[in-house]
Order: sequence, then structure tokens, then C-alpha cells
Amino acid sequence: MPHDTPLISTIVGGLVLAFILGAIANRLRLPPLVGYLVAGILVGPHTPGYVADQDLAPELAEIGVILLMFGVGLHFSLKDLLSVRGIAVPGAIAQIAFATLLGWGLGALMGWSTGGSLVFGLALSVASTVVLLKALQERRLVETERGKIAVGWLIVEDLAMVLALVLIPAAASIGGGEHAPVEPLSAGFNRLFGLDLGISGIIGMTLVKVALFVALMLVFGRKLIPWTMHRIAHTGSRELFRLGVLAIALGVAFGAAKLFGVSLALGAFFAGMVLAESELSHRAAQESLPLRDAFAVLFFVSVGMLFDPNILIERPLPILATVFIIVIGKSVAAFLIVLVFRKPAGTALTISASLGQIGEFSFILAALGVDLGLLPEEGRDLILAGALISIILNPLLFFACDRMRPLFHRPRGKEALVDTTAAAEETIEATELEDETQPTSLSGHAILVGYGRVGSIVGQNLKSSGTPFLVIEDSEKRIDELSGQGVETVLGNASAREVLDLANLFGARSLVIAIPNAFEACRVAEYGRSVNPSILIVARAHSDAEVDELKQYGADTVIMGEREIAMGMVDRLAQVHHDSPAYEDGHETDTIPGAAAAPSESE
Repeated sequence: MPHDTPLISTIVGGLVLAFILGAIANRLRLPPLVGYLVAGILVGPHTPGYVADQDLAPELAEIGVILLMFGVGLHFSLKDLLSVRGIAVPGAIAQIAFATLLGWGLGALMGWSTGGSLVFGLALSVASTVVLLKALQERRLVETERGKIAVGWLIVEDLAMVLALVLIPAAASIGGGEHAPVEPLSAGFNRLFGLDLGISGIIGMTLVKVALFVALMLVFGRKLIPWTMHRIAHTGSRELFRLGVLAIALGVAFGAAKLFGVSLALGAFFAGMVLAESELSHRAAQESLPLRDAFAVLFFVSVGMLFDPNILIERPLPILATVFIIVIGKSVAAFLIVLVFRKPAGTALTISASLGQIGEFSFILAALGVDLGLLPEEGRDLILAGALISIILNPLLFFACDRMRPLFHRPRGKEALVDTTAAAEETIEATELEDETQPTSLSGHAILVGYGRVGSIVGQNLKSSGTPFLVIEDSEKRIDELSGQGVETVLGNASAREVLDLANLFGARSLVIAIPNAFEACRVAEYGRSVNPSILIVARAHSDAEVDELKQYGADTVIMGEREIAMGMVDRLAQVHHDSPAYEDGHETDTIPGAAAAPSESE
């Protein structure tokens, strides 16, 4: 085996350092991504010591972007996308135009060319896919109206940047930059069809290619991808199913980029969106989650690798101006645009915080601008510095918006002239906000965490027996269904203590943890036991190790699915062979030939 292994060393170095520094950041009550970014700086070329491969790291990071967008697509239907087109399309275009204008003005003040200033402005106008989605997922907003608008806005920005990546080389070749020999992306079509495509032809060709890809995905992909996953699922092989999920996500993304010229992220998003119509979508999301998280970390590491800390000392004022445009200028513009469309102030705050950063498309535009001789290298350094700082500040921006949100929901006087639709939406959002901060009034009740295949059966039995209970669930769709049935619910991830506090743990009689994630289940059990030592905690597990771990963290009873299946089979055999001395009272004993004794509950 060769000792020169840049791929392995880059993955190992990036993940190990990211884990260590991410844990330190978490200990200091900072977002872990701050640690990931610092890890990237340490393995980058601008700091002493080990230097990771500069070409491999961005490609590994791109895999994380693909898997992340695929996961979002699994929870984002075509109906959701069309429902927000009225605000996402004009809103994103207006925000891109405003941010580009601000960036162009800053570039002009620094003496750059018009082309370089416009590239700089475009790079500052588009938000990072990874940062935006991670922020929405951490706050469980992806499936809310605010989250759908933000994701739709992001898709429009991606489409705009795909168009920009086609137009910029064409404009550079026409304008004659320092690197005039660089061939525009339309040259292949010119040679193939013998056409001389101008700017309008390039735009038209790009739109045709994107429309063709979308049409193929919606017409053929909606049937082919779910059918393929169902066929794989019927094999009964979990390994093949997981591999099939990854093959579809990566294969569609790569094919979309190579054949149709759309971004990898956009191709993966549509692959996930068409698979979302299958009942296997939740399983696909679960199978891709570990790799998605790991490669998303590598994205932040790759961003840190590009950053040169010296620029903070050499060019402080331009960096401050760049960060101001990204964090303040874009956010204020997005906030006002959303209000213009008569959406609630809370929605406007969420959108503005989501877009107050830049990322992967910005780096691509910066590199392209430098290669074409349009953007000076100083501009690329400012973009990288602005990206790093804005990503670090983004959680603080969300925190500030969360603090400001209640201020926009104060009762209005009769003299206030507001649109009735917007006022009604703000009233609903204010009610939701109040509900989020009000604990349940139930006492002596059962708390059911998770309402999937297992939780729904438990919930139906609790309801039929007349036992008072509430459900904690992070899927807004299931919450809506339960609310329609008159079941009290709490929207959120039960591993967060503030969510469990809303369920009145102290006054509850039992806690049923029906989620399959053992790590989160242990956190729920541990906190439940600390708040209410006398509460009955029942959980589920997939292995003996999970059984032991859950009991260690406070669970009274842990049901392992495989064990219960075996016991059910034994009971059925007892009914058939009731005369056999191997059975007593319908339960298996040690005398059954060829069968092992079923483990006791204490095991």
C-alpha cells in the first residue's frame, strides 16, 4: 500500500481536528461549526504544520452539499415548491440585484473594473446551501412555511447562479479580459450546430437545458426513482438499499451537472423531491443521514482551508464593508422584501437571518472571476473572509432575530391600518409563538416521543383506553394530522430540554420513547429521569447494547424489536404444540429441542 495517501490524510485530518475543535466549541457554548472552520484554517496552507490536499477537500465538501440537498428534497414536495413561487422567485431576484449593486459599489470604490465589481457583488448575493439548511434543521423549520420559503428562495438563487456561471465567461470573452482565450460554455453548442450564439442565445440555451432537466425529473424521474427504490427494498438487503440511496443522490446530481449544466446541489434536490412521493422517503433520509453529516463537516473544513488570517490585519476596512453587505445589507433587503409581499414579520426575520451569509457558489464565482482576469485576487480574499466571518456570525444573527420576533407581535391599536391578510397571518404566528412557550396543562399523563410506525400504534392504544397523553414530534405534517384528531402535541425534537419542559415532565406519569435513534433516546431518558425520578420510562431498541445503554440512562423497560418478534413466534408455536412438555403456560422453556431460551427483560 502506498504511503502517499492524500485522500485518506485529508479525510482523517479534517474529521479528527473538526471533532476535537467542534467539541471544544460546544463546551464553550459556541456552534460546533465554529470549531469546524478553525480546523480548516489549521490544516490550510496559510498556517504552519500539516496541510491538507487543496483539490480534494472541496470535492469532498461537494459530496456533503449533494447529500444535504438530497435530504432536503426528501422533505420538500413539488407542491411545497410551487406554493412559495410567488414570493421566492421575485424575492430572490430582488435581493440578488440589491446585494450585487452594493458589492459593485464597494468594488468601484476600490478601483476595480466594472466586470470585477459585478462578479464580486454576485458572489456576495448568494447564500450558502449548507449553512442555511443546517440552521433551519437545527431549529426544526424546514417543514414550516418559513422554512419552505427559505428553501424555495435558495433554489431560485441556485438557478440564478447557474445562469451567471454561463454568462460570465461569455461576457469576459466578448469584453476581452486578461485571460481572453478562456472559452465560454456555449462554445460546444456553437461548434456542434454551427451557430453563433450571442448573450441572448446563451441565456435561452441555459433556460432550455434547465427546463429539460426539470421536465425529465418530473415526468420520468417521479416514476423511475421510486420504482427503483421499491425494487431494492423488496430484496430485503439494508446494505443494498443504503447503497441505492447514495447512488441515486450522487448519480442524478452528477448527471444533471454534466448533461444539463445545472448545479450538483440542484440536481440532488430534485432527486430527493421525486423520491419524497414514495413511502420509502423517511427510510431513505435516515439511511443517508450519517454520511450527510460527515461530509457537511468537511464542507466547513474546506471553507476554513481557503482563509488567510493575514488579511484581517492587512485589509480590515474592506473586510468590515464586505461583512456589512453580507450580514446587514442582504438581511435588511430580504426582511423588507418579505414584508412587501405581506408576510408576517416573524417569517421576514427568519428569511433575513437565513440569507445573512455566503458559501459554496460564492467561492466558485470568485475562482471563475480570478481565472478570467475580471476579479483581482484581493476580491477573492475578501469573499473568503466575508464567508468565514458571516458563517460564524450566522447563529448570532438567528439569535438576534429570535429575540426581536416577539416585538413584532404586540397588539395593534384600532387606528393601525394594516392589510387584513397580513394581520391574520401575524395573529396566527403570534399564537404559535405563544403556544411554543406555554407548557401543557396536562397532569398524570403519558408523554409519547415520536409518532412513526411504533409511536402511532402506542398512541392509538392510549387514545382508545382514555389515557391522557401528548405527542412530541418534529414532523409538522404529523403534528397537523394529530391536531386534527384532537391530540395535544408539541412540535420539536425531544432531545432538546426546552421541548421536553413544555410536556410537563414533572407532572407526567409515564414517558414512552418511540424514536429509533438510540443517542437521542438516551438523552430524553436521562433528562426525564432527572426531572421526575418516579416517572415510568419505556423505550425501544435494536440491539442488546442499546438496551443496556438506555437502562443505564434511566429507562425502566426497553423493548427490543427482534426479541419481541422471536417471542411472538414462540407463542404461536406454543399454540400449535400445546401438548408438548417444552411449553408451560404458553412460554418457551429451556427444554425445546434446537431453540435457545428467550432473554429475560432484565437482560
